[in-house]
Amino acid sequence: MAKAIGVDIGGTGIKAGIVDLGRGTLESDRVRVPTPKGAAPSDVLTAVHEVLDTLGVRDSALPLGVAFPAIVKRGKTLSAANISQKWVDFDAEKFFEDELGRNITFVNDADAAGVAEVRHGAARDVEGLTILTTLGTGIGSAFLYNGVLVPNTELGHLNYGEHTSVEKWAATSARDREELSWTDWAARLQEFYAHIEFLFSPDLFVVGGGVSKNASDFLPLLELKTPIIPAIHRNNAGIIGAASLAAD
Repeated sequence: MAKAIGVDIGGTGIKAGIVDLGRGTLESDRVRVPTPKGAAPSDVLTAVHEVLDTLGVRDSALPLGVAFPAIVKRGKTLSAANISQKWVDFDAEKFFEDELGRNITFVNDADAAGVAEVRHGAARDVEGLTILTTLGTGIGSAFLYNGVLVPNTELGHLNYGEHTSVEKWAATSARDREELSWTDWAARLQEFYAHIEFLFSPDLFVVGGGVSKNASDFLPLLELKTPIIPAIHRNNAGIIGAASLAAD
């Protein structure tokens, strides 16, 4: 049975698990620690040490993938949303490899979630363009064309209003912060998804993030031409996808 380790670094929590690559499921318990305040690289590394120690895999030979909320190109993080600005133009993959003494695959967190869903979840065997969005602290996105990932799309940073990213207005965090009803929040999501639909003409929308467990409260309120369905792996998607890409 092929296995790998996945770590998912988010704006509020750092999660990890051992993944059964054949089934696309967690072989271990999912462990979680809070993301350190400020989320500077050295503090995040300490938290990653903690989750790996809890799993008992710090010295494991299993492939290790890390999902991260930033544009990731050739191991460098080129952006920083909801984390320290020290990650901008930071050689993150090398930093983690040097500190952990092992090879690592660093990948955008929404891209990792997209890979999990296209290989083992809601987007499996879908032809054409699937757009996965993760609704959480921000809005992440992944484009998958006939099962192939087109990396580093950032739909959550589309402009909304004057110099504001749409994620600040329509992410789950905005719903929580403003105490919006499902109906009021869905009206914002309608604007977001309708615009994305017009720009890209996708064949399927998949909605991930923890709020996808409440999909029945808001997805039926959306009026789109494109089918829109909840992700299967929800908060485990980043772990599963990062582990899958590391094993590649």
